[in-house]
Amino acid sequence: MKHLIQKSLPLAIALACACGGASAGSDEEGFHGYFRVGAGTSTSGSRGPQSCYGLGGNTMKYRLGNECDAYFEGGYTKDIAQSDGVHYVATVWVNAYSPKSDFDNAKLNVLKAYVEAKGLPFLNGGTAWMGKRFYNRPDIHMLDLQYINFNGTGAGLDQIKAGPGKFAYAFFKDNDATATSADGTVLGTTAATRQNFIYQDVPVNAGGTIDLAASVITAQGGNKLGATHNGWQMSAFHRQTEVFGGANTVGVQYAVGPGTGIGVGNDRIGASGSTLLGSDVTRFRVFDNVWVQPAWNFGMEFIALLQKDKSDAIGSSTWTTLGVRPVYALNQNFKLVMELGTDRVTSPAGGPAQRLTKLTFAPTISAGPGLWSRPELRAFVTYGKWNDAATASVNASNNSGPVYNNNTSGTSFGFQVEAWF
Repeated sequence: MKHLIQKSLPLAIALACACGGASAGSDEEGFHGYFRVGAGTSTSGSRGPQSCYGLGGNTMKYRLGNECDAYFEGGYTKDIAQSDGVHYVATVWVNAYSPKSDFDNAKLNVLKAYVEAKGLPFLNGGTAWMGKRFYNRPDIHMLDLQYINFNGTGAGLDQIKAGPGKFAYAFFKDNDATATSADGTVLGTTAATRQNFIYQDVPVNAGGTIDLAASVITAQGGNKLGATHNGWQMSAFHRQTEVFGGANTVGVQYAVGPGTGIGVGNDRIGASGSTLLGSDVTRFRVFDNVWVQPAWNFGMEFIALLQKDKSDAIGSSTWTTLGVRPVYALNQNFKLVMELGTDRVTSPAGGPAQRLTKLTFAPTISAGPGLWSRPELRAFVTYGKWNDAATASVNASNNSGPVYNNNTSGTSFGFQVEAWF
């Protein structure tokens, strides 16, 4: 999600979100948030709840006109104290999620609760922080894929000038719980410690920088459920600004064991996955994410991604995806938005690959003509088409249940509002 002030949104996204900078991303002072909510239906089944089109598993689905849930997050950031030029800034956020199209029975959770000490002289003007927070979580907006995510509860040092770039270090405790049997016997723990290292904003060409991010994950304690393992990940991103009014990010990532993020937690590279995963479990990802705004009334986002997952138990599976979202504004408050995405996932068993293509058209009332202008009030119609090999996965990943049966296509339509502020 993006929690950005609208007037600075294009630049902020260029530097932190759609083009994938590795900055931790401090919250801006004031009240900010994000939400999406809508209602729809489909031509499948009894025309009940909206149905969505995705393959689940190790993939992410294309978002526009294809989100069957409701989500809110928001909170307040305030400069609470100053001492000899150092600013102490506190942030508290909550969130609520529902897998349905409304917020019935959704519970509020504390999402962020942390304090930063900014401008410390002994850190060369850097920042120290402690608490629970979002940390280094740039995303590919069309897929809602945070391709790296350091969120958690911990402490760290950030934005320390070092050579041509800036250095950050953070320590987290993840998945901090025990597993017990029916009689209360402790079987083990899912807990792990995680150390994150970032070296960012290293200039390599005109308008281009390199960011490097690494995680070292250490399993905690014994486990009667099975042997526990350590893990790690390494990621490198090239960020290019001033690309036809937009920006581009190319990323290469490799993760091992719990470093893949698979199994528990947020299932993202950078965080701690299950410590039951050994070194045979690996994830490799390469992607190119670009957005452009060459004219006031035309913008577009594009993604090309390949991800390969391997393990001794399951085998090897590769997810490839291509997607584009063009936006054409008819005036300052109305635009036409389309999104086309296609996915292919190979079978570890050597069977036919799963294929899915999704197309959405969304006439949209918007607070501005730009690609990133929000809020957006959308009407949409979405069409999905998949092959027989993908039918079970499409049914299993649909929020409203396996309504497609043995069909290999479907259509949904409805309304949705999305806002960040």
